[in-house]
Amino acid sequence: MGKVTGFLEIDRVEKAFKPVKERIKSFNEFTEKLDKKVVSEQGARCMDCGIPYCHTGCPVNNIIPDWNDLVYNNNWQEASSVLHSTNNFPEFTGRICPAPCEAACTLNLDDNPVAIKSIECAIVDNAWENGFIQPEPALEKTGKNIAIIGSGPAGMAAAQQLARAGHDISLYEKNSKIGGLLRYGIPDFKMEKKLIDRRQEQLEKEGIIIKTNINVGIDVTIKELQNKYDAILLTGGAEVPRDLIISGRNFEGVMFAMDFLPIQNRRVSGENLNRFKDINAKDKKVVVIGGGDTGSDCIGTSIRQGAKSVTQIEIMPIPPEKENKALTWPDWPLKMRVSSSQAEGAIRDFSVLTDSFYGEEGVLKGLKCNKVDEKLKIIPNTEFKIEADLVLLAMGFTGPLIDKINEDNSFNLDNRGNISANTDDYKTSLKGVFSAGDMRRGQSLVVWAIREGRQAANSIDKYLMGKTNLPR
Repeated sequence: MGKVTGFLEIDRVEKAFKPVKERIKSFNEFTEKLDKKVVSEQGARCMDCGIPYCHTGCPVNNIIPDWNDLVYNNNWQEASSVLHSTNNFPEFTGRICPAPCEAACTLNLDDNPVAIKSIECAIVDNAWENGFIQPEPALEKTGKNIAIIGSGPAGMAAAQQLARAGHDISLYEKNSKIGGLLRYGIPDFKMEKKLIDRRQEQLEKEGIIIKTNINVGIDVTIKELQNKYDAILLTGGAEVPRDLIISGRNFEGVMFAMDFLPIQNRRVSGENLNRFKDINAKDKKVVVIGGGDTGSDCIGTSIRQGAKSVTQIEIMPIPPEKENKALTWPDWPLKMRVSSSQAEGAIRDFSVLTDSFYGEEGVLKGLKCNKVDEKLKIIPNTEFKIEADLVLLAMGFTGPLIDKINEDNSFNLDNRGNISANTDDYKTSLKGVFSAGDMRRGQSLVVWAIREGRQAANSIDKYLMGKTNLPR
């Protein structure tokens, strides 16, 4: 390492946030950019730990010590090259990944891991600013053509890898713009969509044909695509939301988070909203059911829209303030975390079971709840009410929307309703058809989608050509 004693001499610094009062006034990103000198110093904190557990903590196996050392030595272009060798879109993960690599960092044993996520983001942002990132079209074409269904991070990563291997790629997307959940689920204050647009331009210059507003299974069938392409990759998202079937569920004002979040994203981007029901939290008492990332995104969006109040309830018990490192490290620990959105003014309550919704004349007025124990059993005499004008269900997703794609039951499914395919070759039960990302593994992280897209690309290239130089 460039500075062997850096972790002893330099304190951890990560990207800071703009003050709450300032950042909630807009949907713009609110992280404060770190000075390059500070980033370089943070790279120096990466110690010569012998076994870099950050590699295994990172789903795409980023070569973290290498680019930390390169940043410390001010070799930013080479740092970008090393970073992109394992991750096609580090500006996405550098903003929205929960950073399991930091949990696995050896320095996390004393709660001061290397600021890996902040360094990653600084490397790729600097690379864009200095023109280090350029289209890399294939020098030779293979004559093979591939259809990729779904333009989220898995589909985008696979498309780029396969195009660079010389294949002709058509990327199908049912919406008017590419990006999947990145585009329509992640709020702009976490990741502005110009980052996706920039990558789209790169993909197109690498020869990828992007086909939007085409819903595979409805506008075109899998069989029709099989007759046209040498291989097909399914990379749709896990879009079926987990519902809460209780009394009052049909009241006006109770809806899924993914009915709410995409509207605001479309509003910010200037898309035509005429065919969508307008949903806004302004002046409303908002309750978010579900304590994960989607719930947090609902909080931040509601606050920026001018909600009167925002309450988040979670059926699971409150996690411990601090994990037991001896038991959890280097794995991702369960512990109390406060997201940037939660810190903006939400009320949080744990161990809460929603019993029913109540209202008048079909319109929501509130929730009836109970407290539950660690086994999720109702604690007697703990009933209470929460007033609400808008309830957002953010309890995760049960699987992909595949009814139309799998109308003739051509695909084998796993026990959770995902397209069945293993991680050795990503082949489905239908010849020449592969699957990766959330459509295969279920609801997961963007970084896992990128990994699976890259690995599926490796398998498809080998399937078509008999061998491959694409990395897994």
